[in-house]
Amino acid sequence: MEDGVPTYTVDEALVSMGFGKFQAFVLAYSGMAKISEAMEMMLLSFVGQSVQAEWGLSAQEESLITSVVFLGMLVGAYCWGLVSDNYGRRVGFNFTALVTGGAGLLSAFAPNYSSLIVLRFLVGVGLGGGPVLSSWFLEFVPAPNRGTWMVIFSAFWTIGTIMEASLAWAVMPAFGWRWLLALSSLPSFALLLFYPLTLESPRYLCMKGRIADALHVMETMARVNRVALPSGRLASGHRMELHEIADSSESSQMVSARKTNSVEHASKPGIGGLNAILRLLSPNLIRSTLLLWTVFLGLAFLYYGLVLLTSELSHGNRICGSEGAETAIETAHTIDVNLYRNVFITSFGEVPGLILSAAIVDKFGRKLSMSSMLYISCLCIAPLMFPQTEFLTTVFLFGARICISASFIVLHIYAPEIYPTAVRATGVGFASSIARFGGILCPLVAVGLVHACHQTAAIMVFITVMLVSAIAVSYFPLETSGRKLSDHIAS
Repeated sequence: MEDGVPTYTVDEALVSMGFGKFQAFVLAYSGMAKISEAMEMMLLSFVGQSVQAEWGLSAQEESLITSVVFLGMLVGAYCWGLVSDNYGRRVGFNFTALVTGGAGLLSAFAPNYSSLIVLRFLVGVGLGGGPVLSSWFLEFVPAPNRGTWMVIFSAFWTIGTIMEASLAWAVMPAFGWRWLLALSSLPSFALLLFYPLTLESPRYLCMKGRIADALHVMETMARVNRVALPSGRLASGHRMELHEIADSSESSQMVSARKTNSVEHASKPGIGGLNAILRLLSPNLIRSTLLLWTVFLGLAFLYYGLVLLTSELSHGNRICGSEGAETAIETAHTIDVNLYRNVFITSFGEVPGLILSAAIVDKFGRKLSMSSMLYISCLCIAPLMFPQTEFLTTVFLFGARICISASFIVLHIYAPEIYPTAVRATGVGFASSIARFGGILCPLVAVGLVHACHQTAAIMVFITVMLVSAIAVSYFPLETSGRKLSDHIAS
């Protein structure tokens, strides 16, 4: 209550209104962005080998087609995070869709290898804005069911991977890689089409002191959901929710600081540049930030590495196991057909991974869910240290894909929850930038080592990364399950 007038916060309003038609639209829109991102990433497991065969590329040049996308994402994740924290979530994801769709379509017409590399780099820059949509959606979701709805949001990635595998199976044999690139860019243009219907995050508006704008958004949400806002007036971003479960020293410090740090911070201009990084590395956030970077790096390496292994193990076994060039040529067509089938099958591994993460994320907590899945994934992938039949290879990769996708889903729920609103998109965006190093490195292992007939060494690298990531998860200082989002940075 302020000046005798009852007030309510954004969180309290969201809980009061519940998840209605308005949030369903936000889910559908941000889900389309997730589908677009998944399709652009999944096509990497198909395009590389086709371009290599058409243009006579080396294994290193083929790897670069994948690595350069992650390099672009490294740049984009940081830049778009700063843009969205300073100029709004809507501005951020509008430009990401424009860059991703435009560069993706133009890459289908690339006349040579150099132009393809440049355009795929720009696609990566656009894809780096994925965390902006995650933050935007998260800030519309009521706290009690946030974990479940974020898992449902992650389901759109699974839909995208299956759609891309299906599209490749239908398009690649008859029309080639250029048609696959062109068709995969269409979801990004769908985002631009519906962009005028989107609204800015009310939590972001409150954090910026734009209370009237935030109230207008909340009134629109209430009208669409056919419910009433709580009585009273919307509190400014200065009023913090202090009901978090303060079960660690870091959480306690954050709550204590929020009690004494209010109007002064909210009136400051947007956070950006070096100042944002320094805030992420402040004493109260540095442990979470560094561990988050480690786990993002590891899981990105594992997830995209497993996607590439699905195609590269078959390709590598053909090269390393064939008795001669004639045998390799005779089996090439069969292997290529099986590639689409195997990627399609392993992509469905994300469906049980999605269901599993939804079942455990709120029941067992974020930390235990992630670490347990990482340890189980070690058991799934260990048999691949030695060559297996095509059937067993697909089965083991299917199991590993379940565990890693479940861990990645929970990580994307956990990451935005540990940061306050002022640096949430920047924090998650920068963590995603760090993750791109994993994407840059994984082709060297999944493509380079397997092509060089070092399958055992490649799998041992994967197991090591799984173990290191699991240990890092266990050292996270906060369990965010059931904890409300914070709006201010501890100082």
